[in-house]
Amino acid sequence: MKKGAVLLLLLIALLALQSDVFAQLYIGPRAGYYKTKDADEGQMYGGAVARLALGGVSIEGAIDYRQEEFEGGLMTMRSWPVQASALLYPLPFLYGVAGAGWYHTTLDYNADKFEELGSSVVPEDETTSTLGYHLGAGLEVPLSSMRMTVDVRYVFLNYDLDEIENLPETDHDFLAVTLGLLWEL
Repeated sequence: MKKGAVLLLLLIALLALQSDVFAQLYIGPRAGYYKTKDADEGQMYGGAVARLALGGVSIEGAIDYRQEEFEGGLMTMRSWPVQASALLYPLPFLYGVAGAGWYHTTLDYNADKFEELGSSVVPEDETTSTLGYHLGAGLEVPLSSMRMTVDVRYVFLNYDLDEIENLPETDHDFLAVTLGLLWEL
């Protein structure tokens, strides 16, 4: 028990020594590009981020908006992911990131496209929530009282769309490249 407490105190002291101020809060916009493996095209997306810096570790929360089409417009997917991440800085400007996201998603089906495929059944539009995970790395460049961030994240996401007739198996994992500006509060 004592060893665990001593190790915890040493870890906190090490993190505190890595920064001028123990905790700093940053907020700002972010934008990026992503392409789901089976989407027709890659898309731009945007959102907002808050990052709490704790020395060599940060905690991040973000919300974005993204939209993409599958199978030539047969289905349009709109998603509002809410993500929580932990960032570890091996160097003051370089970080690794891991986290999870709640993907609130609306699926819109194009009845005309389903009829072109000879389907008599068109699925109803639906809204679902799916849990996804992400891993990545990035750079954080200090610019006076703000920071510019650039990162790459791979998102593991599994939507359950098997019950939809005439919709081929689709892979929804994606790679996202994001650029952000964070202002210190």
